[in-house]
Amino acid sequence: MTDNGSEIVIVGAGEMGEIAYEYFSHDSPYTVVAFAVEERWRKRDELLGLPVVPFEDLEAHFDPVRHKAFVALSGRELNRPRTRVFRETKAKGFVCVSYVSSHAFVWHNVEIGENCFIFENNVVQHNVVIGDNVILWSGNHVGHGTRIGANCFVSSHVVISGFCNIGENCYFGVNSCLANDLEIGEDCVIGMGAVVVRSTEQGKVYVGNPARPMEKDSFTAMRVGST
Repeated sequence: MTDNGSEIVIVGAGEMGEIAYEYFSHDSPYTVVAFAVEERWRKRDELLGLPVVPFEDLEAHFDPVRHKAFVALSGRELNRPRTRVFRETKAKGFVCVSYVSSHAFVWHNVEIGENCFIFENNVVQHNVVIGDNVILWSGNHVGHGTRIGANCFVSSHVVISGFCNIGENCYFGVNSCLANDLEIGEDCVIGMGAVVVRSTEQGKVYVGNPARPMEKDSFTAMRVGST
C-alpha cells in the first residue's frame, strides 16, 4: 500500500463488506469508520460496532473531502451492481481506495486502479495493468504484460498467462486457466476448471478442456438484471 492512510467508509454490509472490514482493519493503513448500504437493503443501524448509514445520503454523514470509500459488493450479475454503486460513490465525490494484501506478490511496475481488492497469495508479475473495480481472490497468478479490464472478478487459483488482454466485466471461476496471448471478450464467464487455449467472444460462457462456449450467454447464466 502506498497511501499514507485515512478514514474510509465501506459501501456494503454483507459478507464482502465484513471481509473488507477485516482486511482493511488488520492489514492496511486505513481506519474503517462506518458502513453504507442502499436504503432498500439496509437491515440494521450498526455492524461490528460501527454505524450503518443510508448510501443515498452518505456524503451528508461523511465528508468526501475527509473520507474515502471502498465498495464491497460481490461479482454477481456480471459485476453490474458493484459497478453501478462504484460509479455512484465516485459521483458523490469520494475517492475509492484499493486493498493489496501484504502477503501478495505484486511487482513494482504493476498498475492498479481504484476500488480493487487483491487478496493474499496472488502473484502479479512485471508490467501487469489492472483496471478499476477488480477483485482478485486468493492464490491467483497473473502473468507478465497482461491487462485486466475494469469490473472483473477473478476467483481463487486462476492462472492467467502472459500478455493476455481481459475485457471488462468478466468472471473467472476457480481453477480456470488461460494460455498466453489471448483476447478475452467483455462480459465473458470462464467456468470453474476451464482451460482456455483460444481467444473468446464477448458475452459467452466457456467451460471444459479445451474450453468451448455454451449455448447460454453470460447475461442469462449470471442473471444480469435480476435485482
